[in-house]
Order: sequence, then C-alpha cells, then structure tokens
Amino acid sequence: MNTFKKFLKIIRERKGFTLAELMVVVVIIGLLAGLVLPKVFPKLAKGKMGAAKAQIELLGQALEDYRMDVGNYPATTEGVNSLIQDPGAENWDGPYLKKNVIPNDPWGKPYQFQSPGTHGEYDLFSYGRDGAQGGEGEDKDIVSWE
Repeated sequence: MNTFKKFLKIIRERKGFTLAELMVVVVIIGLLAGLVLPKVFPKLAKGKMGAAKAQIELLGQALEDYRMDVGNYPATTEGVNSLIQDPGAENWDGPYLKKNVIPNDPWGKPYQFQSPGTHGEYDLFSYGRDGAQGGEGEDKDIVSWE
C-alpha cells in the first residue's frame, strides 16, 4: 500500500506531457486534417470564383453607369480606372464605385478590360488562379459575357 501511495504522489506532482502523449496528439491532429482539408479546399476555390463573378458584375454595373453619363464605355487605354478617375470625358459624374478603388481579382491580379470587346461592347475578365488564358477548375477564366 505504501508503494501505491508513492506512485499516486509521483503522478500528482508530475508536470508536463510525455513524448508518447504528445505523439498521440500529433497523430490524431494529422488524421483529422487528412479527413477535413480535402473537403474544405474545393469549397475555398469555388468561393474565390464566386467572388470574382460578383466583382465582375459590380464593375459591369459601374461601367453601365459610366456609359449612361458619358455616352460610351471607356476605351481599353483608359481602362476601368475611368470608373474612379475622370479621364477627361464630357459629362463624367464619377466615381462610379463606392469605395473609390478598383479591386483586384481574388488571386491578387488586376481584372482585364477591353473596349470594344470581342464578345460585346466590352470584355471584362479574370484569368483565374493561374493568370493565363484558359484553364480548368480554379484556373478557368471568369468572364463578363457568360
């Protein structure tokens, strides 16, 4: 019985974790991450693509407001910066964006703008994650004409 009391006293006085206990926790965290992360990453990609579509819609509405005031869309050389800075156009009544800032796409790259466009009066698009034309999944181009 005396030995058992000594054992309990040692356990109560012990501070910290053993290496084995820490390894078990690390393995459990690794297993959980292996199960959860593959389900989270596709949703993150879809979220960025959805954000890009929403920003293109917002910029498209601002371009429409610009056209209503000025009579035409800004030229490619003027770009979407015409929405926040007067390019010297007659009847310009901007800025046409609330925050007075042209956002980058969710991957940190500027949106591409061409006016006149090949798919309409203007083309506004993001090349996606890879920053190159074409692609699949998160690398797919997000465009204003679809």
